[in-house]
Amino acid sequence: MHDLNRRYATKKYDPSKHLAPADWEMILTAGRLSPSSYGYEPWKFILLDQQARQDIQPFAWGAVASAKGADKLIAILVRKDVTYNSPYVQHLVRDIKHKEFSETDPRTLNFKNFQENDLQLKTDQDRYNWASRQAYLALANMLMAAARLDVDSCPIEGFNYAQMNQYLADRGVMDPAHWGVAVMASFGYRDQEITPKVRQPLTDIYEEM
Repeated sequence: MHDLNRRYATKKYDPSKHLAPADWEMILTAGRLSPSSYGYEPWKFILLDQQARQDIQPFAWGAVASAKGADKLIAILVRKDVTYNSPYVQHLVRDIKHKEFSETDPRTLNFKNFQENDLQLKTDQDRYNWASRQAYLALANMLMAAARLDVDSCPIEGFNYAQMNQYLADRGVMDPAHWGVAVMASFGYRDQEITPKVRQPLTDIYEEM
């Protein structure tokens, strides 16, 4: 419970304080080891440099405080092209999971049915939305890992997605045909007191059938 109460959305960071490399690696590892649908890990974590921090401020209002004070500011990208037989899935199956890939394999066909029929994922936008849900699992784990390390953090959705995607494409960070920004996050050390959490009571959000 301490970690849950320790974590909060930091609005003001101390720019003089920096994460130990081992702590940052631990936070990134928490993201890397996060669960994802079918284990297909449709994400990438991009550490924004100082130039990017300056450039994005006109269209990323929610990231301005983080850009000015957080030690780390990242964008989490997700793939828009994860299909049952996409080159990316074939790469994961063969090179990461070290299994044979076949379009007629039961697992492949099951994933095809899951995407196309159960979830009705028909377009790149559909697949981006699905992948973004996976990214939030990674984000949550990174935020909690940070809290465990007494590192402060802030999840960020306050930005213009079209402009952010265009900016990262123009910088050569991503190919917009395959990737899109899902969410951003910052990490560092706060220059403010933790605000006590105010939440709905459990009885309002939990029911038993």
